[in-house]
Amino acid sequence: MSDYTIRRYRQSLLLGLIGVVKKLFPDEQLKIAHSILDGVYCELHDSLLSAREVKNVEDHLQNWVHADQAIFSEPRKDHLYHCLIDDYAINTIYPPLERSGTLEYFKLIHFPPGFILLFPNANHSEMISPFVPPEKLSATFSETQRWLENLHLSQVQDVNAIIAARSSQDLICLAEALHEKKISSIADRIFEQRRNVRVILISGPSSSGKTTFAQRLSTQLRVNGLRPVALSLDNYFLSREETPLDANGQYDFDSLQALDLPLLAAHLNALIKGEDVETPIFDFVCGERSPVGKHMHLCPDEILVVEGIHALNPCLVPSLDRNQMFKIYVSALFQLNIDDYNRVSTTDVRLIRRIVRDNQFRGTDPERTLAQWESVRRGENSNIFPYQEEADVMFNSSLLYELNALRPYAEHLLISITPECPHYKVAVHLLTLLSFFHPMDISTLPFNSILREFLGGSTYDV
Repeated sequence: MSDYTIRRYRQSLLLGLIGVVKKLFPDEQLKIAHSILDGVYCELHDSLLSAREVKNVEDHLQNWVHADQAIFSEPRKDHLYHCLIDDYAINTIYPPLERSGTLEYFKLIHFPPGFILLFPNANHSEMISPFVPPEKLSATFSETQRWLENLHLSQVQDVNAIIAARSSQDLICLAEALHEKKISSIADRIFEQRRNVRVILISGPSSSGKTTFAQRLSTQLRVNGLRPVALSLDNYFLSREETPLDANGQYDFDSLQALDLPLLAAHLNALIKGEDVETPIFDFVCGERSPVGKHMHLCPDEILVVEGIHALNPCLVPSLDRNQMFKIYVSALFQLNIDDYNRVSTTDVRLIRRIVRDNQFRGTDPERTLAQWESVRRGENSNIFPYQEEADVMFNSSLLYELNALRPYAEHLLISITPECPHYKVAVHLLTLLSFFHPMDISTLPFNSILREFLGGSTYDV
Protein backbone atom coordinates (compact mmCIF):
# COMPACT_ATOMS: atom_id res chain seq x y z
CA MET A 1 0.00 0.00 0.00
CA SER A 2 1.12 3.54 -0.71
CA ASP A 3 1.59 5.92 2.20
CA TYR A 4 -1.63 7.73 1.24
CA THR A 5 -3.64 4.47 1.13
CA ILE A 6 -2.22 3.52 4.54
CA ARG A 7 -3.48 6.85 5.92
CA ARG A 8 -6.99 6.17 4.55
CA TYR A 9 -6.98 2.63 5.95
CA ARG A 10 -6.05 3.90 9.40
CA GLN A 11 -8.56 6.75 9.29
CA SER A 12 -11.32 4.27 8.43
CA LEU A 13 -10.46 2.01 11.38
CA LEU A 14 -10.42 5.01 13.70
CA LEU A 15 -13.89 6.02 12.53
CA GLY A 16 -15.13 2.52 13.28
CA LEU A 17 -13.47 2.67 16.69
CA ILE A 18 -15.16 6.00 17.47
CA GLY A 19 -18.56 4.52 16.58
CA VAL A 20 -17.98 1.41 18.73
CA VAL A 21 -16.85 3.41 21.77
CA LYS A 22 -19.86 5.72 21.46
CA LYS A 23 -22.14 2.67 21.58
CA LEU A 24 -20.37 0.88 24.43
CA PHE A 25 -19.58 3.94 26.55
CA PRO A 26 -22.25 6.55 25.69
CA ASP A 27 -21.34 8.79 28.63
CA GLU A 28 -17.63 8.80 27.88
CA GLN A 29 -15.38 10.64 25.42
CA LEU A 30 -12.68 8.83 23.46
CA LYS A 31 -9.34 10.58 22.96
CA ILE A 32 -7.07 9.43 20.12
CA ALA A 33 -3.90 10.64 21.79
CA HIS A 34 -0.76 9.87 19.79
CA SER A 35 0.99 7.40 17.51
CA ILE A 36 2.96 4.59 19.07
CA LEU A 37 4.65 1.67 17.28
CA ASP A 38 2.47 0.70 14.28
CA GLY A 39 -0.63 2.15 15.90
CA VAL A 40 -2.20 4.84 18.04
CA TYR A 41 -2.67 5.10 21.77
CA CYS A 42 -6.26 5.87 22.84
CA GLU A 43 -7.96 6.43 26.17
CA LEU A 44 -11.23 7.58 27.71
CA HIS A 45 -11.29 11.00 29.33
CA ASP A 46 -12.73 9.95 32.69
CA SER A 47 -12.39 6.17 32.98
CA LEU A 48 -9.75 3.46 33.09
CA LEU A 49 -10.35 0.54 30.76
CA SER A 50 -9.92 -3.06 31.86
CA ALA A 51 -8.49 -5.79 29.64
CA ARG A 52 -11.98 -7.30 29.38
CA GLU A 53 -13.46 -3.98 28.20
CA VAL A 54 -10.72 -3.54 25.60
CA LYS A 55 -11.40 -7.04 24.29
CA ASN A 56 -15.09 -6.15 24.07
CA VAL A 57 -14.25 -3.04 22.02
CA GLU A 58 -12.07 -5.17 19.71
CA ASP A 59 -14.87 -7.73 19.21
CA HIS A 60 -17.40 -5.02 18.32
CA LEU A 61 -14.93 -3.38 15.93
CA GLN A 62 -14.34 -6.77 14.29
CA ASN A 63 -18.11 -7.21 13.86
CA TRP A 64 -18.30 -3.79 12.21
CA VAL A 65 -15.58 -4.82 9.75
CA HIS A 66 -17.24 -8.16 8.96
CA ALA A 67 -20.58 -6.43 8.34
CA ASP A 68 -18.89 -4.52 5.48
CA GLN A 69 -20.57 -1.28 6.49
CA ALA A 70 -20.59 1.65 4.12
CA ILE A 71 -18.52 4.60 5.33
CA PHE A 72 -20.15 7.82 4.22
CA SER A 73 -17.94 10.85 3.71
CA GLU A 74 -17.86 13.98 1.62
CA PRO A 75 -15.21 16.67 1.23
CA ARG A 76 -15.85 20.10 2.67
CA LYS A 77 -14.67 23.41 1.27
CA ASP A 78 -11.93 23.55 3.91
CA HIS A 79 -10.59 20.15 2.69
CA LEU A 80 -11.82 18.34 5.79
CA TYR A 81 -14.05 15.30 5.32
CA HIS A 82 -17.52 15.12 6.82
CA CYS A 83 -18.11 11.49 7.84
CA LEU A 84 -21.11 9.60 9.18
CA ILE A 85 -20.69 6.52 11.40
CA ASP A 86 -23.93 5.10 12.78
CA ASP A 87 -25.55 8.56 12.62
CA TYR A 88 -22.57 10.18 14.35
CA ALA A 89 -21.12 13.11 12.38
CA ILE A 90 -17.33 13.38 12.57
CA ASN A 91 -14.97 15.68 10.68
CA THR A 92 -11.62 14.16 9.72
CA ILE A 93 -8.44 15.40 8.07
CA TYR A 94 -7.97 12.15 6.11
CA PRO A 95 -10.55 10.69 3.73
CA PRO A 96 -11.71 7.19 4.77
CA LEU A 97 -12.20 4.19 2.50
CA GLU A 98 -15.69 3.50 1.14
CA ARG A 99 -16.50 0.34 3.13
CA SER A 100 -15.39 -1.37 6.32
CA GLY A 101 -14.99 -4.87 4.87
CA THR A 102 -11.42 -4.28 3.69
CA LEU A 103 -10.18 -3.39 7.20
CA GLU A 104 -9.52 -6.92 8.41
CA TYR A 105 -6.01 -6.36 9.75
CA PHE A 106 -5.87 -4.68 13.17
CA LYS A 107 -5.51 -5.52 16.84
CA LEU A 108 -6.35 -3.84 20.15
CA ILE A 109 -3.84 -4.12 23.00
CA HIS A 110 -4.73 -3.25 26.58
CA PHE A 111 -2.21 -0.57 27.61
CA PRO A 112 -3.38 1.02 30.88
CA PRO A 113 -4.98 3.43 31.34
CA GLY A 114 -6.14 3.01 27.74
CA PHE A 115 -5.28 0.82 24.77
CA ILE A 116 -3.30 0.74 21.54
CA LEU A 117 -4.99 0.19 18.19
CA LEU A 118 -2.37 -1.59 16.09
CA PHE A 119 -2.47 -1.20 12.31
CA PRO A 120 -0.80 -3.39 9.68
CA ASN A 121 2.96 -3.07 9.51
CA ALA A 122 3.87 -0.28 7.08
CA ASN A 123 6.23 -2.61 5.18
CA HIS A 124 3.87 -5.62 5.26
CA SER A 125 0.26 -4.57 4.74
CA GLU A 126 -1.22 -7.96 5.69
CA MET A 127 0.64 -8.42 8.97
CA ILE A 128 0.33 -7.08 12.50
CA SER A 129 3.79 -6.85 14.04
CA PRO A 130 4.39 -8.70 17.33
CA PHE A 131 3.64 -6.38 20.22
CA VAL A 132 6.54 -5.52 22.50
CA PRO A 133 5.51 -2.99 25.17
CA PRO A 134 7.23 0.31 24.22
CA GLU A 135 7.94 1.30 27.81
CA LYS A 136 10.54 4.00 27.14
CA LEU A 137 8.66 5.50 24.20
CA SER A 138 5.42 5.50 26.17
CA ALA A 139 7.13 7.15 29.14
CA THR A 140 8.49 9.88 26.85
CA PHE A 141 5.02 10.56 25.44
CA SER A 142 3.54 10.60 28.95
CA GLU A 143 6.17 13.01 30.22
CA THR A 144 5.46 15.45 27.38
CA GLN A 145 1.71 15.10 27.93
CA ARG A 146 2.02 15.93 31.63
CA TRP A 147 4.13 18.97 30.78
CA LEU A 148 1.53 20.24 28.31
CA GLU A 149 -1.28 19.65 30.81
CA ASN A 150 0.62 21.60 33.47
CA LEU A 151 0.78 24.50 31.00
CA HIS A 152 -2.95 24.05 30.23
CA LEU A 153 -2.09 23.31 26.60
CA SER A 154 -3.73 20.27 25.04
CA GLN A 155 -4.88 21.28 21.58
CA VAL A 156 -3.73 23.46 18.70
CA GLN A 157 -6.30 26.13 19.52
CA ASP A 158 -4.62 26.72 22.89
CA VAL A 159 -1.33 27.63 21.21
CA ASN A 160 -3.13 29.72 18.58
CA ALA A 161 -4.80 31.76 21.34
CA ILE A 162 -1.40 32.60 22.86
CA ILE A 163 -0.05 33.68 19.47
CA ALA A 164 -3.16 35.78 18.82
CA ALA A 165 -2.57 37.48 22.18
CA ARG A 166 0.93 38.45 20.96
CA SER A 167 2.56 36.25 23.59
CA SER A 168 4.39 33.88 21.24
CA GLN A 169 7.69 34.73 22.92
CA ASP A 170 6.39 32.93 26.02
CA LEU A 171 5.86 29.78 23.94
CA ILE A 172 9.36 29.99 22.51
CA CYS A 173 10.97 30.51 25.93
CA LEU A 174 9.04 27.64 27.53
CA ALA A 175 9.70 25.13 24.76
CA GLU A 176 13.38 26.02 24.40
CA ALA A 177 13.88 25.94 28.17
CA LEU A 178 12.45 22.42 28.29
CA HIS A 179 14.87 21.30 25.55
CA GLU A 180 17.85 22.81 27.32
CA LYS A 181 16.82 21.25 30.62
CA LYS A 182 16.47 17.79 29.05
CA ILE A 183 19.77 18.03 27.14
CA SER A 184 21.56 19.19 30.28
CA SER A 185 20.04 16.29 32.23
CA ILE A 186 21.27 13.79 29.61
CA ALA A 187 24.77 15.30 29.73
CA ASP A 188 24.73 14.98 33.53
CA ARG A 189 23.79 11.29 33.29
CA ILE A 190 26.67 10.66 30.90
CA PHE A 191 29.08 12.53 33.17
CA GLU A 192 28.01 10.42 36.14
CA GLN A 193 28.89 7.29 34.12
CA ARG A 194 32.09 8.75 32.62
CA ARG A 195 34.31 6.03 34.12
CA ASN A 196 32.57 3.47 31.92
CA VAL A 197 30.95 5.30 29.00
CA ARG A 198 33.34 6.06 26.12
CA VAL A 199 30.91 6.11 23.17
CA ILE A 200 27.64 8.04 22.77
CA LEU A 201 25.41 6.62 20.01
CA ILE A 202 22.60 8.82 18.64
CA SER A 203 19.86 7.69 16.27
CA GLY A 204 16.37 8.69 15.20
CA PRO A 205 14.18 9.00 12.11
CA SER A 206 14.57 11.58 9.36
CA SER A 207 14.22 15.26 10.29
CA SER A 208 14.26 14.66 14.03
CA GLY A 209 16.90 17.32 14.61
CA LYS A 210 19.64 14.82 15.48
CA THR A 211 22.46 17.04 14.20
CA THR A 212 21.50 20.05 16.32
CA PHE A 213 20.79 17.81 19.30
CA ALA A 214 24.28 16.28 19.01
CA GLN A 215 25.83 19.76 18.88
CA ARG A 216 23.88 21.01 21.90
CA LEU A 217 24.65 17.83 23.85
CA SER A 218 28.33 18.29 23.02
CA THR A 219 28.18 21.80 24.46
CA GLN A 220 26.65 20.52 27.70
CA LEU A 221 29.25 17.75 27.89
CA ARG A 222 31.98 20.37 27.62
CA VAL A 223 30.35 22.31 30.45
CA ASN A 224 30.73 19.12 32.51
CA GLY A 225 34.41 18.82 31.67
CA LEU A 226 34.18 16.19 28.92
CA ARG A 227 35.53 16.72 25.41
CA PRO A 228 33.25 15.20 22.75
CA VAL A 229 34.81 13.89 19.54
CA ALA A 230 32.54 13.24 16.55
CA LEU A 231 32.84 10.02 14.54
CA SER A 232 30.65 9.73 11.44
CA LEU A 233 29.24 6.34 10.45
CA ASP A 234 28.95 7.66 6.88
CA ASN A 235 32.71 7.35 6.51
CA TYR A 236 32.47 3.59 7.07
CA PHE A 237 30.42 2.89 3.94
CA LEU A 238 31.68 0.09 1.74
CA SER A 239 32.69 0.90 -1.82
CA ARG A 240 29.88 0.88 -4.38
CA GLU A 241 30.68 -2.59 -5.78
CA GLU A 242 30.50 -4.07 -2.26
CA THR A 243 27.23 -2.33 -1.33
CA PRO A 244 24.24 -4.72 -1.03
CA LEU A 245 21.29 -4.35 -3.38
CA ASP A 246 17.62 -3.99 -2.43
CA ALA A 247 14.67 -5.92 -3.89
CA ASN A 248 14.65 -3.56 -6.91
CA GLY A 249 18.31 -4.09 -7.67
CA GLN A 250 19.29 -0.64 -6.39
CA TYR A 251 22.10 0.11 -3.95
CA ASP A 252 20.69 -0.28 -0.43
CA PHE A 253 22.56 2.42 1.47
CA ASP A 254 20.17 2.04 4.42
CA SER A 255 21.24 -1.55 5.02
CA LEU A 256 23.46 -2.24 8.01
CA GLN A 257 25.55 -4.40 5.67
CA ALA A 258 26.40 -1.30 3.61
CA LEU A 259 28.86 -0.40 6.41
CA ASP A 260 32.30 -1.90 6.97
CA LEU A 261 31.32 -3.34 10.35
CA PRO A 262 34.59 -5.18 11.13
CA LEU A 263 36.63 -2.01 10.51
CA LEU A 264 34.25 0.09 12.62
CA ALA A 265 34.43 -2.38 15.52
CA ALA A 266 38.22 -2.55 15.30
CA HIS A 267 38.53 1.26 15.33
CA LEU A 268 36.12 1.76 18.25
CA ASN A 269 37.82 -0.88 20.36
CA ALA A 270 41.24 0.56 19.58
CA LEU A 271 40.18 4.13 20.37
CA ILE A 272 38.69 3.06 23.70
CA LYS A 273 42.02 1.42 24.58
CA GLY A 274 43.82 4.69 23.84
CA GLU A 275 45.39 3.49 20.59
CA ASP A 276 45.88 5.55 17.41
CA VAL A 277 43.75 4.76 14.35
CA GLU A 278 43.33 6.17 10.87
CA THR A 279 39.58 6.45 10.29
CA PRO A 280 38.38 6.43 6.68
CA ILE A 281 37.02 9.42 4.79
CA PHE A 282 34.37 8.36 2.28
CA ASP A 283 34.12 10.17 -1.04
CA PHE A 284 30.43 10.07 -1.99
CA VAL A 285 31.09 11.42 -5.48
CA CYS A 286 33.20 8.46 -6.61
CA GLY A 287 31.75 5.98 -4.10
CA GLU A 288 35.16 5.06 -2.67
CA ARG A 289 37.25 5.84 0.38
CA SER A 290 39.80 8.61 0.02
CA PRO A 291 43.41 7.38 -0.12
CA VAL A 292 44.24 9.21 3.11
CA GLY A 293 42.11 8.95 6.23
CA LYS A 294 41.97 10.92 9.49
CA HIS A 295 44.25 10.13 12.41
CA MET A 296 42.41 9.83 15.72
CA HIS A 297 43.35 9.23 19.33
CA LEU A 298 40.96 9.30 22.31
CA CYS A 299 42.29 10.99 25.46
CA PRO A 300 40.92 10.06 28.92
CA ASP A 301 38.69 13.17 29.09
CA GLU A 302 37.39 12.71 25.52
CA ILE A 303 34.25 10.81 24.54
CA LEU A 304 33.15 9.64 21.10
CA VAL A 305 29.84 10.92 19.68
CA VAL A 306 28.50 8.68 16.89
CA GLU A 307 25.34 9.62 14.97
CA GLY A 308 23.58 7.49 12.34
CA ILE A 309 20.50 5.48 11.48
CA HIS A 310 22.05 2.24 12.79
CA ALA A 311 23.47 3.70 16.00
CA LEU A 312 21.02 1.82 18.25
CA ASN A 313 21.24 -1.50 16.42
CA PRO A 314 22.96 -4.06 18.73
CA CYS A 315 24.60 -5.62 15.65
CA LEU A 316 26.48 -2.41 14.82
CA VAL A 317 29.37 -3.17 17.20
CA PRO A 318 28.44 -6.39 19.04
CA SER A 319 31.99 -6.80 20.36
CA LEU A 320 31.82 -3.54 22.32
CA ASP A 321 30.94 -3.74 26.02
CA ARG A 322 27.38 -2.37 26.43
CA ASN A 323 28.47 -0.54 29.59
CA GLN A 324 30.86 1.52 27.48
CA MET A 325 28.01 2.83 25.32
CA PHE A 326 25.31 5.40 26.03
CA LYS A 327 22.49 5.23 23.47
CA ILE A 328 20.11 8.11 22.70
CA TYR A 329 16.96 8.04 20.57
CA VAL A 330 15.85 11.40 19.14
CA SER A 331 12.44 11.95 17.54
CA ALA A 332 9.90 14.75 17.07
CA LEU A 333 7.01 13.37 19.15
CA PHE A 334 4.52 16.17 18.52
CA GLN A 335 1.53 15.92 20.90
CA LEU A 336 -0.73 18.90 20.31
CA ASN A 337 -3.84 17.54 18.62
CA ILE A 338 -6.53 19.36 16.63
CA ASP A 339 -9.26 17.76 18.75
CA ASP A 340 -9.97 14.46 20.49
CA TYR A 341 -10.48 12.60 17.21
CA ASN A 342 -7.92 14.29 14.96
CA ARG A 343 -4.35 13.93 16.10
CA VAL A 344 -1.35 15.55 14.44
CA SER A 345 0.81 12.75 13.07
CA THR A 346 4.44 12.85 14.18
CA THR A 347 5.30 11.60 10.69
CA ASP A 348 3.57 14.61 9.13
CA VAL A 349 5.52 16.96 11.39
CA ARG A 350 8.81 15.41 10.29
CA LEU A 351 7.77 15.50 6.64
CA ILE A 352 6.95 19.22 6.87
CA ARG A 353 10.32 19.81 8.53
CA ARG A 354 12.06 17.91 5.73
CA ILE A 355 10.21 19.73 2.92
CA VAL A 356 11.32 23.09 4.32
CA ARG A 357 14.90 21.97 5.05
CA ASP A 358 15.42 20.25 1.69
CA ASN A 359 14.35 23.38 -0.14
CA GLN A 360 16.29 25.77 2.09
CA PHE A 361 19.63 23.95 2.13
CA ARG A 362 19.61 21.32 -0.63
CA GLY A 363 17.74 23.10 -3.42
CA THR A 364 15.25 20.22 -3.53
CA ASP A 365 11.73 21.01 -4.66
CA PRO A 366 8.82 19.67 -2.55
CA GLU A 367 7.73 17.21 -5.25
CA ARG A 368 11.07 15.42 -5.08
CA THR A 369 11.00 15.35 -1.26
CA LEU A 370 7.51 13.83 -1.34
CA ALA A 371 8.63 11.30 -3.96
CA GLN A 372 11.49 10.16 -1.70
CA TRP A 373 9.40 9.98 1.47
CA GLU A 374 8.00 6.47 1.09
CA SER A 375 11.51 5.08 0.65
CA VAL A 376 12.67 7.04 3.70
CA ARG A 377 9.78 5.62 5.71
CA ARG A 378 10.57 2.05 4.65
CA GLY A 379 14.13 2.51 5.83
CA GLU A 380 12.97 3.89 9.17
CA ASN A 381 10.59 1.00 9.73
CA SER A 382 13.34 -1.50 8.99
CA ASN A 383 16.40 0.11 10.54
CA ILE A 384 15.39 2.61 13.23
CA PHE A 385 12.03 2.00 14.89
CA PRO A 386 12.71 -1.68 15.80
CA TYR A 387 15.65 -0.58 17.97
CA GLN A 388 14.28 2.54 19.66
CA GLU A 389 13.78 0.75 23.00
CA GLU A 390 17.53 -0.02 23.00
CA ALA A 391 18.10 3.60 23.98
CA ASP A 392 19.25 4.56 27.46
CA VAL A 393 17.30 7.79 27.10
CA MET A 394 14.86 9.32 24.60
CA PHE A 395 14.78 12.98 23.64
CA ASN A 396 11.61 14.54 22.25
CA SER A 397 12.79 17.18 19.77
CA SER A 398 9.33 18.57 19.01
CA LEU A 399 8.50 22.17 19.85
CA LEU A 400 4.91 23.05 20.69
CA TYR A 401 4.94 26.08 18.37
CA GLU A 402 6.86 24.53 15.47
CA LEU A 403 4.05 24.07 12.94
CA ASN A 404 3.00 27.66 13.56
CA ALA A 405 6.58 28.70 12.75
CA LEU A 406 6.94 26.35 9.77
CA ARG A 407 3.57 27.15 8.19
CA PRO A 408 4.57 30.18 6.05
CA TYR A 409 7.62 28.34 4.67
CA ALA A 410 5.93 25.00 4.00
CA GLU A 411 2.69 26.52 2.71
CA HIS A 412 4.55 28.51 0.07
CA LEU A 413 6.20 25.33 -1.20
CA LEU A 414 3.18 23.03 -1.05
CA ILE A 415 0.90 25.45 -2.90
CA SER A 416 3.20 25.11 -5.91
CA ILE A 417 2.32 21.42 -6.34
CA THR A 418 -0.25 20.99 -9.10
CA PRO A 419 -3.06 18.39 -9.41
CA GLU A 420 -1.04 16.59 -12.09
CA CYS A 421 1.63 15.68 -9.54
CA PRO A 422 1.26 12.11 -8.16
CA HIS A 423 1.79 13.50 -4.65
CA TYR A 424 -0.87 16.21 -4.93
CA LYS A 425 -3.22 14.54 -2.41
CA VAL A 426 -0.49 14.40 0.22
CA ALA A 427 0.32 18.05 -0.44
CA VAL A 428 -3.34 19.00 -0.01
CA HIS A 429 -3.48 17.04 3.24
CA LEU A 430 -0.40 18.83 4.60
CA LEU A 431 -1.87 22.20 3.59
CA THR A 432 -5.09 21.29 5.39
CA LEU A 433 -3.14 20.34 8.49
CA LEU A 434 -1.13 23.57 8.43
CA SER A 435 -4.31 25.64 8.09
CA PHE A 436 -5.13 24.86 11.73
CA PHE A 437 -1.96 26.62 12.92
CA HIS A 438 -1.81 30.41 13.11
CA PRO A 439 1.49 31.62 11.62
CA MET A 440 3.94 33.22 14.03
CA ASP A 441 6.98 35.47 13.89
CA ILE A 442 10.29 33.62 14.32
CA SER A 443 12.58 36.64 14.54
CA THR A 444 13.24 35.92 18.23
CA LEU A 445 13.85 32.19 17.73
CA PRO A 446 17.18 31.28 19.39
CA PHE A 447 20.03 30.54 17.01
CA ASN A 448 20.70 27.19 18.70
CA SER A 449 17.07 26.05 18.43
CA ILE A 450 16.51 22.67 16.82
CA LEU A 451 14.05 24.40 14.51
CA ARG A 452 16.92 26.46 13.07
CA GLU A 453 18.17 23.22 11.50
CA PHE A 454 15.17 23.46 9.16
CA LEU A 455 14.50 27.20 8.92
CA GLY A 456 18.09 28.43 8.73
CA GLY A 457 20.14 30.79 10.84
CA SER A 458 21.56 28.11 13.12
CA THR A 459 24.64 28.90 15.16
CA TYR A 460 25.83 25.35 14.38
CA ASP A 461 27.17 23.88 11.16
CA VAL A 462 24.13 21.72 10.31
